[in-house]
Amino acid sequence: MAAKKSSPPTTSPAAFDDPLYREGVVDLLGVLAFGELTAFERLAEDAKLAPDIQDKAEIAAMAAAEFEHFLSLRKGLEDLGVDPFEAMAPFHETFEKFHARTAPADWLEGLVKAYVGDGLAADFYTEIAAFLDEKTRALVMQTMNGTGHSEFVVDRVRAAIVANPRVGGRLALWGRRLVGEALSQAQAVAAEHDGLTAVLVGGADRPGMDLAGIGRMFARLTEAHAERMAKLGLAS
Repeated sequence: MAAKKSSPPTTSPAAFDDPLYREGVVDLLGVLAFGELTAFERLAEDAKLAPDIQDKAEIAAMAAAEFEHFLSLRKGLEDLGVDPFEAMAPFHETFEKFHARTAPADWLEGLVKAYVGDGLAADFYTEIAAFLDEKTRALVMQTMNGTGHSEFVVDRVRAAIVANPRVGGRLALWGRRLVGEALSQAQAVAAEHDGLTAVLVGGADRPGMDLAGIGRMFARLTEAHAERMAKLGLAS
């Protein structure tokens, strides 16, 4: 099957006159698109571990939402005149390594990963969105909106802890491992792609973060993770 050709670029904001900024936006949409596609794939696999039909349906709905996000991001890349699959390709190895290191051992670990891991990613890319042009920021924020199924995960994890309190300790350790791996991945992605770094640090006519600001950003990400863990009934 022939690859779908990209659409002609639409009118871009003045920020795109800076080639490094444009490169950063393409990288950002590429990493987001690949992340959403792999999230869809991961959740579809997790559905097989569901203990009953209702839980299987809930996870399937989460997977469907991730795929809708992927389609929006693919369209955003096509609107820039970019082949979305070429934009996604540089991030394949990074995501493969991350998911290999954080493969859940069971249903509950899969739920925690979906809730904590995806929430942390949403926080990270929402932080970056503050430095984007209006159109790109709107697309990123739309993509990062929750799927509306977080309460389902919270209910299931809390119920499991009530049924067996020892589960809480294991899942708390798992959550700490997830946040460590996710933050390392986020730092590596930003460091390995000059365009993404340029978006973060800004330019002569664009706001950005200095090193202290980047440090504060990661502190905020860690705090938000702790709040998510607490909501699950787990120590961070």
